Amino acid sequence: MKNVVEEILRREYERLVPSVDDFCGCDLCRDDVMVYALNRLPPHYVSQPKGEILTTVEMEGYQERTHIQVILLEGFRRVRMEPRPDHPG
Repeated sequence: MKNVVEEILRREYERLVPSVDDFCGCDLCRDDVMVYALNRLPPHYVSQPKGEILTTVEMEGYQERTHIQVILLEGFRRVRMEPRPDHPG
């Protein structure tokens, strides 16, 4: 069983992070952005490869991808503006 949303978020994160100015990108910041986004998107669990393919195709449409990108960009902004007190940078 897997949450397809998490995999799509990881791909979109990697696609967007180079274009985000002044974002650290360390593992801690990456995880904070991912948690922010995952908590704002409904999960889509699948148990078979066929379900994963269908859900991925559905979620990678223009409107869905744009929604995911907006949530990730807000996560980048929040993490950049409010870093953890224990952040190494």
